[in-house]
Amino acid sequence: MSNIKLIIEERPSDIGNFMVGRLLPFREKRMVGPFSFIDHMGPALLSDHENLDVPPHPHIGLSTLTYLFEGSMMHRDSLGTEIEIKPGQVNWMTAGKGIVHSERTPEYLRQSEKSLHGLQIWVALPKDLEQMEPEFYHADADDLPSWNTDGVQYKLIAGEAFGKKSPIPVYSPLYFLELKSEEEKTVKIGEYLFGESGIYILEGAIENDDNSFEPKQLLVAKDSSLCEFTMKANTTIYIFGGDAFPEERFIYWNFVATSKELIEEAKNKWVNQEFEKVPGETDFVPLPERRV
Repeated sequence: MSNIKLIIEERPSDIGNFMVGRLLPFREKRMVGPFSFIDHMGPALLSDHENLDVPPHPHIGLSTLTYLFEGSMMHRDSLGTEIEIKPGQVNWMTAGKGIVHSERTPEYLRQSEKSLHGLQIWVALPKDLEQMEPEFYHADADDLPSWNTDGVQYKLIAGEAFGKKSPIPVYSPLYFLELKSEEEKTVKIGEYLFGESGIYILEGAIENDDNSFEPKQLLVAKDSSLCEFTMKANTTIYIFGGDAFPEERFIYWNFVATSKELIEEAKNKWVNQEFEKVPGETDFVPLPERRV
């Protein structure tokens, strides 16, 4: 019997001047462990007059994880952070009670052709920390634990797994792993996983119980402890998950919270422009008109 509980296909979504492939939330599965939102950006080739420009916008109740495969992005936030993220690095921004940030093509790339490809992820905070002070953490590629087992290259981007720990300061039990294989390999890793678990196929294919799964599919496991599959040659996948929270999470726009009241407060605060500003930026993304 297959251990695949649900297959989620990427759905196109417009985030302003850029199209992405949305994976979470999904109508039949709002979250996988504490992971509440996953967008696949690109791969996109931008001309010398096309740039990524996401003006200042707010978040509450979550941490954002940005991980690029190609290209570059300039992050600025209301803490005063200004940092370029490059492939293999991790930007981890914890919103807590509220943070504002922008994401743009770096100035030195704006008049040239450039590519952009990566993942943007939201991880909900536990209820007792959803109003914590905002924080920011940046990790270089060399900071992340990586190892090779039976020809499969592993990287632990965030959380804990396989007896290893990423330096990313997460706030609940979770894991976010990259697996790459140049040859066909059978992977048995259920004993190292816990909670809810999902697999995103970036390239190549995996097989499970005579079923083949292709890129742009997210597979949600019935039981993470039974996680076993075959990676075909030249395959890259991302495995993520962890302990689910006991409380429901409400999501409106960029806000995640355990109560609609917190979301309403954040909406009003943004409309009244009471969030801290991103230094040096004056434009902003207006609050969309839709209901919680």
